[in-house]
Amino acid sequence: MTLKNSIKTVSVIGAGSWGTGLAAILSGKKGFKIRLWAYEKEVADSIRKFHENKIFLPGVPLSDSIMVSSSMEETLDKTDLLIFAVPSHVARPVLKEISLYLKKGVPVISATKGIENETLMLPSQIMDEVFPKKFHSSIGVLSGPTFAKEIILKQPTAAVLAVRNYPLAVSLQKKLTTPYFLLYLSKDLLGVQLGGALKNVIAIATGCSDGLGFGDNSRAALITRGLSEIIRLGIAMGAKKETFAGLSGIGDLILTATSHQSRNYTVGYKIGQGIPLSKIFSGTKTVAEGVRTTLGRRTDLPRGPRQRGKA
Repeated sequence: MTLKNSIKTVSVIGAGSWGTGLAAILSGKKGFKIRLWAYEKEVADSIRKFHENKIFLPGVPLSDSIMVSSSMEETLDKTDLLIFAVPSHVARPVLKEISLYLKKGVPVISATKGIENETLMLPSQIMDEVFPKKFHSSIGVLSGPTFAKEIILKQPTAAVLAVRNYPLAVSLQKKLTTPYFLLYLSKDLLGVQLGGALKNVIAIATGCSDGLGFGDNSRAALITRGLSEIIRLGIAMGAKKETFAGLSGIGDLILTATSHQSRNYTVGYKIGQGIPLSKIFSGTKTVAEGVRTTLGRRTDLPRGPRQRGKA
């Protein structure tokens, strides 16, 4: 399966910083018509009036060619590609709404980095439950070390695209790559998603360490041991080890666990300084996915002994 038609209309679902960033990136591609779905009316109004997402991506100008709407039906009308970028805790209800309007043959790419708490499902697995089987082969994921603001400012960035149907992935890679946004391909949807979700937990931990006043040694140990745990979990779940050595693994981990631009690192840093989580959340509308990912647990699985001594 490859793209039957050229991509003319791209629908980005979710107008947070990353969804807005993806819409901005693709609005620079010649021949693309970009539609951005915003749940919050104030976000849609901000983008229409100021050509800027003052709530989730302030200070970054957006092309006036981006059409923003809070109507899912309008956003998906005659779309050729859907990019899904909403927080994981609301993924399922939004996907159910999408399923009412999405046409067969439209590729669906998840850019969400999280795990559904109630089921421990990754975004592509939720899509498998919500969408009819005819959509499953065209489901993919996009992940990697990607701060939205830097991409919009055309700072060189690389990410990973994994789609179940590899010829389709090759077609999408050619369509979506720009001179400053390079996409590498993978066949490991599971590993790409796990890397993107689990590194957020480690980023909170490194933020806590820095907030407590610990040094570079402590941060390096947390990142290294954290990566080791991510790899072991990923392999146990069926992911490929080499995926975690790439952009969606160690690349995204390094970025998220070391930068104050990272929401998860920043949350951890503030916790380390003694600020209550409730107060941290009250001062922002952005989502730190790692907080919810730490809650994901299954009580019906055996807890094996902790492994020590492995690098």
